[in-house]
Amino acid sequence: MVGDLVEISVPQMGYAAIDAVLPRRNALVRPPVSNIDQLVVVAAASAPMPDWLLIDKLLLQAHALGIEPLLLLNKIDVGDPEIVSGFQSDYAAFRTLLVSSRTGEGLGPLREKLSGRVSCFAGQSAVGKSSLLNALFPELSLETGGLAKKTARGRHTTRRAELWPLLGGAVLDTPGFSLLEIEALSQRELNESYPEFGSAPERCRFAGCRHLSEPDCAVKELLDDGGLSPRRYARYAEISEEIEQRRKHRYD
Repeated sequence: MVGDLVEISVPQMGYAAIDAVLPRRNALVRPPVSNIDQLVVVAAASAPMPDWLLIDKLLLQAHALGIEPLLLLNKIDVGDPEIVSGFQSDYAAFRTLLVSSRTGEGLGPLREKLSGRVSCFAGQSAVGKSSLLNALFPELSLETGGLAKKTARGRHTTRRAELWPLLGGAVLDTPGFSLLEIEALSQRELNESYPEFGSAPERCRFAGCRHLSEPDCAVKELLDDGGLSPRRYARYAEISEEIEQRRKHRYD
């Protein structure tokens, strides 16, 4: 996998053999990369419309693997105010940056957050992952694409994961994708992936509360009191139901 640490034999005639692949600290299946310190999830403030559920599932995957997430909202120079507002309210509990590969807004703080770390860029096609990397590191000269005219969806210009040693660490560009299936998680693991829940799940009446229709649910109280994004909660409920259906099917 891209990102693997390996042992190689002494190069001869300009070539070397890989003798062993060292144990991985973590590994993502899609994109297939390993040993990641930071997952940089990129969305667009204009077209293509953000796939909020995909972002949430990427955050779940990062949490499960012990990878710190960083959320970027690109194209802020032409951003839709509703998208910007939704991004900021839904992900207030995470590290976020508003950036523009065209104007350079936010690129200084982004460079600082990439320094000394192995960072994997992920997200939908055409949100500007390669454009951001080009703006930060012009020497990469990565191919970029736009939106398909008929569908307003991104064209896949990055066809494989690639790693470049930069800023004392490394950055990876990966193919965009529009669908991510999560592995089976327990309800406890799902709860722990939502930092905005805080200690609320501990105050629920029932252990293993799914925070959907159970009585005396502290998470639902948090939602009713305005302490939780209704949109993010609705997607949580969708993921929780998906996990429950998978659990049931395993025993059918």
